[in-house]
Amino acid sequence: MTFLNLVIYGIANGTLYAAVALALVLIWRSTRIVNFAQGGMLMITTFIAWDLVVKHGANYWVGLVVAVLAGFVLGAVTERLLVRPVENGPPLNPVIVTLGLLLLLQAVAGMIWGNGLDSFAPQFSLHYYNVGDQVILFSPDYLFIVIAVLVVLGALYLLFQRSPLGLRMRASAFNPEVARLLGVRVGRMLTLGWGLAAMVGALAGVLIAGTQPDYMNPNAFDPLLIFGFTAAIIGGLDSPVGAVAGGVTVGVVQQLLDNYVSNDIDAFYVFMILLIVLMVRPNGLFSRTAVRRV
Repeated sequence: MTFLNLVIYGIANGTLYAAVALALVLIWRSTRIVNFAQGGMLMITTFIAWDLVVKHGANYWVGLVVAVLAGFVLGAVTERLLVRPVENGPPLNPVIVTLGLLLLLQAVAGMIWGNGLDSFAPQFSLHYYNVGDQVILFSPDYLFIVIAVLVVLGALYLLFQRSPLGLRMRASAFNPEVARLLGVRVGRMLTLGWGLAAMVGALAGVLIAGTQPDYMNPNAFDPLLIFGFTAAIIGGLDSPVGAVAGGVTVGVVQQLLDNYVSNDIDAFYVFMILLIVLMVRPNGLFSRTAVRRV
């Protein structure tokens, strides 16, 4: 029963990593940029919802909507003001911009809200289910998170595989010059991609913040960005399904090794998984992109 509980709890934690990974996959597929500021963006939107809505007694769902809308605005403004001026330069320039934005957002959050601990109360119970005399390490809140991540996964599939809008977004990211010749408004598509990715990130931030008390701290989201980024790379940055699979893989392996080996080197476990996958499949387990070997 211990092994089964560890797997279940690993899947639950893995869906949190998958939520962050989906935001990273979305921004990559729609703009071809790795957004290292994603952790800071989901953190700041979660703080906005917590400070302006939840602390004043408003409904959890109102806070969630506020966070998602704030995420869209933040993502769109980031693309317009920070990324667009450097998008025609060397490919590394936007990455450096996102790293700088991450540090800026963390500093701003620290100045406004301080570095103390507070809680974002979840909508659903954190108490584990009981099956007979056995406690299952899975709560109603984790069930909600799993459902939310699967809904986002389905929405991304429909967007990129079944809608003209998704096709225009992908064309704008892969070959903007040809897309412009075909009448696609590339600038709008890139802005939309950043906005949608930040919305998914904001959703992930609210889901994550409610999983445990005293989570509201500007630096508390950093490990989740690392694990979410690792999950996205393992699954393949082009694949939303891979992001979810990568997140679950990281979560399960992490829990098993924590219990049976040591719980003091979580990051080491995660990076070892990443190294092994990259040695076998450099583009990720679910990527369809072929690697050209010289």
